[in-house]
Amino acid sequence: MNETVYTLDATSIVFGPGAADEALFHLRRLGATRVVLVSDPHIVGLGITERVRESVSAAGIDSTVFERVHVEPDEESVLEAIAFARDGGFDGFVGVGGGSSIDTAKIAALFATHGGELLDYVNRPIGAGKPPAGPLLPLVAIPTTSGTGSEATSVAIIDFPRLGVKTGISHRELRPRIGIVDPLLAASLPAPVTASAGLDVICHAAESFTARPYTARTRSAPEQRPPYQGANPISDVWCAKALELGGRYLRRAVHDREDTEAREAMMLAATLAGIGFGSAGVHIPHACAYPIASLKHAWTPPGYPNAVAFVPHGFSVALTAPVAFRLTNEARPDRHREAARLLGSDGTLADAIAELMADVDAPISLRGIGYDESDLPALVDGALQQERLLVCSPRAVTRSDLERIFSESL
Repeated sequence: MNETVYTLDATSIVFGPGAADEALFHLRRLGATRVVLVSDPHIVGLGITERVRESVSAAGIDSTVFERVHVEPDEESVLEAIAFARDGGFDGFVGVGGGSSIDTAKIAALFATHGGELLDYVNRPIGAGKPPAGPLLPLVAIPTTSGTGSEATSVAIIDFPRLGVKTGISHRELRPRIGIVDPLLAASLPAPVTASAGLDVICHAAESFTARPYTARTRSAPEQRPPYQGANPISDVWCAKALELGGRYLRRAVHDREDTEAREAMMLAATLAGIGFGSAGVHIPHACAYPIASLKHAWTPPGYPNAVAFVPHGFSVALTAPVAFRLTNEARPDRHREAARLLGSDGTLADAIAELMADVDAPISLRGIGYDESDLPALVDGALQQERLLVCSPRAVTRSDLERIFSESL
């Protein structure tokens, strides 16, 4: 029997310029008395983390900062955060930064609450996929980029270099209690960061909007219902609006740092897409993105602060999106046409995204970030391990499909 029920678990969102100054109120409401702010060195260097910490400490809440988050969290950096959280006696967690900081805060809160080993909770087949035993200690997410939507999702992503793949932990208990989205915090983002983050928004929304319907799944008991359920009427609403905002404002946000309307719209789009894909799920481009980001660090993205060799997440997702959407178009052509229209295009969804990538100066080929034909088998193997994502594709995905996608994306 096919599924007839879907759910939408949503984070409470506080949105608007100056919203970050309200962190104290929400931490008090959650009963926190000793909190850790999880952040990365760049955000700390900008003074954003300290601004939040001072507002929290001024009212008598004990606070400290963990500032050693990696731009793309890997096993080593996550284990360091886990050890810090376990030893700190914290009863509240605040993620301040991009998706990397918020995801690391989710994992820290998980292990401070329930303990265990990292691979206990990591998604199958890489880990055991064990669900948390219950709710986590309170987590507040304060994003500083307009992309991941991590403040609204139940997923935390980890790179495992020794395995050559990225994967994560996915369960509804990881969703932050509150997301405080303050567009002013993203005002200083360099253009390439805005471009990568914005393409992540577009792909979140487009993948979820074109995902297989929730009714295509076999019916499951409520406790076994996956976080990524398939496209449904509620997720469609959030994703459609995110696509519309992204198509209208991403180019402006990338090319004019002073365009506050565009920056605010992209922050909103990121959160809306996070709510949408947190219910429906993403599929092929995100499954392909994880090995792209993990297997080879041969390219240094221009314009990134403290640049090191890595592939920013939004770019890693977008690189295969045009080919992937050409492949899935035949499964849900009406959805693909509507997604393109929402992006402001009268062409195909694949072409709309390719044009957007070019307009925001994103890399447009795998070869351009250091990959070649010899890497194709490893890329395919890595994508095949992303079972929880590939199952959301509107059509079944085979090894030969992935070989074609990676090959045509070189």
